[in-house]
Amino acid sequence: MTRLAVARPAQAITSAWRNVPVHPRGSTQLGISFRPRQAEAMGLDVESSLRALLVYPFEIVRLGAYWNRIEPEPGDFRPDELDRQIDAAVNAGKQIIVCVGAIKTFGYPEFFVPAHHLDRPLLEGRLVTPDAYPALLDAAITFVGRIVERYRDCPAVIAWQVEHDAVDPLGMEHSWRLSSAFVGREVAAVRATDPSRPVMLNGFLPTSLPVAASQAWRTRGQGDSLAEAKRTADIVGIDFYPRHALTRLGSRSVYLDGGQAPSQQGRRRRLLDWAAATPGRQLMVCEGQAEPWETVTEPPNPDGRAMFSCLPEHVIANYNQCMGWTDDGGAQLSAYLFWGAEYWLLRRRGGDRSYLDAFARVLDEA
Repeated sequence: MTRLAVARPAQAITSAWRNVPVHPRGSTQLGISFRPRQAEAMGLDVESSLRALLVYPFEIVRLGAYWNRIEPEPGDFRPDELDRQIDAAVNAGKQIIVCVGAIKTFGYPEFFVPAHHLDRPLLEGRLVTPDAYPALLDAAITFVGRIVERYRDCPAVIAWQVEHDAVDPLGMEHSWRLSSAFVGREVAAVRATDPSRPVMLNGFLPTSLPVAASQAWRTRGQGDSLAEAKRTADIVGIDFYPRHALTRLGSRSVYLDGGQAPSQQGRRRRLLDWAAATPGRQLMVCEGQAEPWETVTEPPNPDGRAMFSCLPEHVIANYNQCMGWTDDGGAQLSAYLFWGAEYWLLRRRGGDRSYLDAFARVLDEA
């Protein structure tokens, strides 16, 4: 059931994470997403942060092609940062999922279109369609094709992700949405450039009835990104965030904890059944919550304390819950990617290794 909690955001750090049992993962591969822009926002060095994470014995790392960084000016193509990240992952023996964008790529603010490709703002409350934005679509197709062409000869690359939460609104800041037709053209361009690898689309799995109702309203008309992924992709990626803050009440926050909500379990069950009954399709958790989701954009980092929305023990508990989805039958998750690795390094820099060590426990014991 969905649980509403009122709590002080900053909590005492305990050793509870040491005692949470670790669910066996079976054939599910484990990994992380790496967000260079988030690392920068936290004051971390991007390259040394990635190297520090790659020493851990997980299988998959998800990397992003950030369009406005790679093409800062018209005709200027600078993939050097992504080149170095892919080289580092290859040298560490990892498999790689590349999010090619183009409009949206994982990691706040998620929108990374170069200014020179936007002759006017995207209209709030409207669909971004091929007919309404032909120049933007042409530029996006060119960009994703160029990224795929650059890395398709790298054997470590196992999949291409197109867009991020492809047809959902961009957080709460904007209400425009990419149309299914727009995303479909990008997917077709990726497949034409590399027919040999699967395409992944991801979407947010609501974990409470209020969030599900809000998502259904905001994505009305063409459906949400999980529905789009089922229609279009070879791999359906789930964003799973069971506990998050809603609002502040003085010194406390109101939290929704819906990881066991019947509405969430029903949709999740249908996804698992669909994957089991559909040959050639995969289901993965591409974002398993392993950092706080509070009422601010950047996860707070209090000295000597941890945040209620994701304590160190939740790094393991959230993983356990997803691994338990198939205990009663259904499709096995192909992968589980922890979300929040940069935050773990920030915590370690402040003297708290509990998030990193909880992650290491899963890798060691699963």
